[in-house]
This record gives sequence, C-alpha cells and structure tokens, in this order.
Amino acid sequence: MTNRHLPLILAVDDEASNLQLLRQILQDHYRLRFAKDGTRALELAREECPNLILLDVMMPGMSGYEVCAALKADPALASVPVIFVTALNDTDDELEGFEAGAVDYITKPISPPIVRARVRNHLSLVRMEALRASRLEIVQRLGLAAEYKDNETGLHVIRMSHFARLLGLAAGMTETEADDLLHAAPMHDVGKIGIPDRILQKPGPLDPEEWKIMQSHVLIGAEIIGEHDGGMLALARNIALSHHEKWDGSGYPYGLAGESIPLEGRICAVADVFDALTSVRPYKKAWTEEEAIKLLVDQKGKHFDPTLVDLFIAQMPAIRAIRQRWAEQEPEPVPHKAAA
Repeated sequence: MTNRHLPLILAVDDEASNLQLLRQILQDHYRLRFAKDGTRALELAREECPNLILLDVMMPGMSGYEVCAALKADPALASVPVIFVTALNDTDDELEGFEAGAVDYITKPISPPIVRARVRNHLSLVRMEALRASRLEIVQRLGLAAEYKDNETGLHVIRMSHFARLLGLAAGMTETEADDLLHAAPMHDVGKIGIPDRILQKPGPLDPEEWKIMQSHVLIGAEIIGEHDGGMLALARNIALSHHEKWDGSGYPYGLAGESIPLEGRICAVADVFDALTSVRPYKKAWTEEEAIKLLVDQKGKHFDPTLVDLFIAQMPAIRAIRQRWAEQEPEPVPHKAAA
C-alpha cells in the first residue's frame, strides 16, 4: 500500500516529547499529522479529514474537551473517532471525555502495544461502518433500478419502505428490526429487472402467458439477492419471495397462507399495495386515500393479514406525512371505483 493510501491519524499534544513518542509508535503503519494546540488541530482536521484523532486533554488555550466538542459540531468531522490520551485517570475525567464525544480513553504514561491496539480496533470499526453504509447504498440503488425499469420515478420504494418500517414497529418489531426492514424493503421487486419491457410496461391487462412471466419476478429477485445465513440481505430475500403471497393462500409463488407467510412479507404486501394504489401507474390513475383504505379493509383475511391492516390504518397520519415528504408531481387523484 502506498503511503497516501494509509489511514491518516492526527495527534494533538502540547508536549513535543509526547508527539515524538506517538510518531515512533505509529509511523510504520499510518500517515501522521501533529498539532500542539486545539486551534491548529481544528485547522489541520479541516484541511484533510483524518481517519482518527489522538487528543490530549490538558492543553493551553482550548482544552481537549473543547476541541472534541468543536469537532462533533462540524458535520464534516463529526464522525471522526477521537481517542483522548491524557494523564487524567479519574473516573469523572473519563466520563467527561465520553460525554464530549470520544470513543476511547488512554491514560499516560502510554503503552505502545495498547496505543497500537486501540488505534487498530477503532479504525476497524470505521471501516466496518463504511462497508455497511456502502452495502445499504448498493441495496437501495438496486431497488431503485427495478423501479425505473418499471416506469417509476424511484419514490415508490422510498415510500413503501418507510410505510413498512412504520407498520413493523406497530406490529411489535424492535427499532433495529424495523430499521433492517426499512433497508431491505427496497429490494422487494428487484426481480423486475429480469422481466421483458413489453410485459413490464404494457399499458393494458396481461394475458395468461404474460402474467405467468410477470409472476416469475419474485423468483428472479430471490436469485439476484442470493441466499444468506442472516442479516439484512436474508430479510430482503424473504421479502422478494413472499410479498405477493396472500393471507388466504391464493398468492404466489408458493401459495402460502396465514402466518406461514413471513411477517416481513405480510407487512410489505400492505405497504406495497397501498402505495401502488395511491400512485399513478402507466395503466391507471391514482386512487384516493379513502378508496385505497376501503380495498385494504375489503381484503382483510383474503389478500392481507387482518391485524396488519388495522395497524396500518391506525398509522394513517404518519402515512400521510411520508406521502407528503416523498410526493411525486402527479395530477390530483380521480375517484376510481375499486375492484374487489
């Protein structure tokens, strides 16, 4: 790895001997920049955002706590991990450091193996977070790609995934589970990438053979996502496979019924259909909210999980807020006679 690709560490201490010691400990594996006061530290951090900051507490001018607070107040630097390196070793001092936003606390005199281990561990956490963010971005972009192919603007997957998160929380999911659902739901129709445009964008009804091809998008989606032991991608695969199953067993691809349909699939079925009904599509105008709710109610125990329909309707003020936030430039909905 060339030097410019090494992680950059900013070390801040008013004692030159301490900076020299940190140089000896870290120079073989990292790029280093040094500052002897808080003002200079902030200047250097803004010139080139470091991957990690080693920060003394007791310095003339700005204290380390004040420097850390300034870093956390800057959106461009707020995510940079800060490790305090200080002679202060009282519990209250450590608590103050963590409250200021530090991720770790190393006491002086420093031990070279401990410094190297702490730096390595926190940089690993930063890389893991970056990878997680990149994976989520790829998942969301794949979901948007399927919507664009389906002649959509891409806002459908955003709205329905937020509907799904809201409904997941109402159904008893934890915040973490609901967030995973939010991130997995955009992949629900990714299999449409494999459906011919002549079918996907046909303005009229599909004939039986075309409908059979259209239904295959759930299996294509599962194949695109792949099999995973757990996590968000496993959830996305379950959603892709099960969001067209119906409570009464008349759905596809497997004809699952009732609670044999994964909860995430039942949730996304409600969220997906409601947004599709209330949005303009090539083959229809947007339904009014009242018409869409009526269909959900009419299909309780048939298409949809009855409990989830009731929970969804109870969240309607929040649903409206989501629709308003990610509204399309569409004509006003025209009253439409709902088909059973």
